[in-house]
Amino acid sequence: MPEVPASHADLLERPVFAHLATVRPDGSPQSSVMWFAWDGSRIRMTHTRTRQKFANLAHEPRVALSIADPEDQYRFLEIRGTVEKTEDDPGGKFYRTLQHRYGMDYPVTDADVRVVITIRPDRFVAVRSGAVVGREI
Repeated sequence: MPEVPASHADLLERPVFAHLATVRPDGSPQSSVMWFAWDGSRIRMTHTRTRQKFANLAHEPRVALSIADPEDQYRFLEIRGTVEKTEDDPGGKFYRTLQHRYGMDYPVTDADVRVVITIRPDRFVAVRSGAVVGREI
């Protein structure tokens, strides 16, 4: 498994937003801003079984994420990966964990259709000021 370039590892630890790109069944791209958690080897996100993003992932499990540094938008980490598994999120427990990570707390009204998406990174590309400063394949 590739390693995160040390210069950009903080972007996975901090509660910043990831732009998740998926491919729709007709081949067109779709991008969404998402919360995420990093466990040191996998990215975990939550979504619902009732939305287009879930259908996209079921059709094509390869994804790309872009995580920009909010203090320096010219510093970002690109992650290309594959959805390794999707599991139910009973009661929205993982969603609640992400809420707390991102400083939020509100009722999970769609807990019955929530899932946890686990992404295995296949490649990392670290960029600063338009230049690639680290690449792990």
